[in-house]
Amino acid sequence: MRISVGLFSIFKKTDAPATTQPAPGDDDEAARMAANSELERQQQQARQREIARATAMKIDAIESAMTFDIFNEPEPAWGSQRAARPARPKAAAHADGGPDTQAQADIPTTLLLRDDDLPQLAVAAETAPVVEEIAILYANGQAAVAEQLLNASLAEANGDRTVWWMLFDLYQVDGQRDRFDNLSIDYASTFETSPPPWNAPAALAAASPGWAGLTPTEAFAGTLDAHIAAQLDRLRLAAADSPLLRLEFSRVTAVEPGGCALLLDTLRKLQAQQRELILVGADGLAALIRDGIAIGRRDDTEAPWLLLLELLQLLNREKEFEETGMDYCVTFEVSPPSFVAPHKVATATAQRPSASVSAAPDRFMLPPQLEGQLGPLLGQIQHYADQYQTLVFDCSRLTRIDYACANQLHASLLQLGKKIEFRDVNHLVTALLRLLGYADIARIYPHKY
Repeated sequence: MRISVGLFSIFKKTDAPATTQPAPGDDDEAARMAANSELERQQQQARQREIARATAMKIDAIESAMTFDIFNEPEPAWGSQRAARPARPKAAAHADGGPDTQAQADIPTTLLLRDDDLPQLAVAAETAPVVEEIAILYANGQAAVAEQLLNASLAEANGDRTVWWMLFDLYQVDGQRDRFDNLSIDYASTFETSPPPWNAPAALAAASPGWAGLTPTEAFAGTLDAHIAAQLDRLRLAAADSPLLRLEFSRVTAVEPGGCALLLDTLRKLQAQQRELILVGADGLAALIRDGIAIGRRDDTEAPWLLLLELLQLLNREKEFEETGMDYCVTFEVSPPSFVAPHKVATATAQRPSASVSAAPDRFMLPPQLEGQLGPLLGQIQHYADQYQTLVFDCSRLTRIDYACANQLHASLLQLGKKIEFRDVNHLVTALLRLLGYADIARIYPHKY
């Protein structure tokens, strides 16, 4: 009743005497005012309901983000997790009675990888059945049906992003850029976060479709200076026998012009030789170089500027390349290099650095597709297993593995009795591996979105 009085009090004429009698026609005016007041009350209620729905959606988004943070933690450095274990042997002690942390740091990497460090599954219970069905369809080559089912499942995901990630991967594998961009808009609207970047593996898969094996890797750390010459020499020698090379920059903390010149020369030569490159932490290195240069300031050499432009080109950041090129032109009063789209270059997420773990584990690169019988690949894997206690399979180029082949690989790996990791797996393949029990014998790390 107080609410009604409050609403109608708005229309009272405070300057009229309390005893004034209503004039003829005032009844109609009062009726219109009452109708308008009721309409306003209904509109207010509708606005409140809309606000309540928006608030509920915001809460759901926050909860989804919290769930995402829990289940999509950054990929740890290889072997860096060291969970407590019952009856663990006592560590050596310092003279002051404290634990010998250096002795712990010297433990071989393979001893730090344990089965109790297996990653958590990221698929919500309510979406697991449809995820498994889609994984089987895709594995059997029915990508179109898998796409339809994924699109139909988006509305029922209830905050679980697995089906979104699977659809993103499907579009990238098939090279469907327009559909990927449309999905990105819906993803950003639904989760209020940036969508995944386009990084289709199709070109890389076509570059060397049948190649598999150990990936020659060079990890750069500390200051990028003239001392990297030996590493670059090893890289050039490895390029003679391998079509694929991996360069890691995630632990570089400073750059000097001499090191920039050496790395620039090597990158240009590898590109000229049509070598396929996997760059880890290249964006971080580009940011580090940018922090050390300034428009209009001429240093002893142009090498940092030119290396920055080379990295932006390899990262396929054309707009940023053009802007930096103009700054370079103003600074040195010369024409900047022209942008050329990168050829056979992939990027990978930088791992969290760890003082006790090698930054360049030896990885076995799997081919773009595994179908039918594994054939010679099993022999290569066996040779790899004979050399290492922990097997790390790089799946960054693996787009699909069929159901029968996945079962055959599982049986072969089970017989090896080794510690196994699958890194940078797309989410379609991840779902199949988990369905077939790979999580019981290996650690599976899907690539990050």
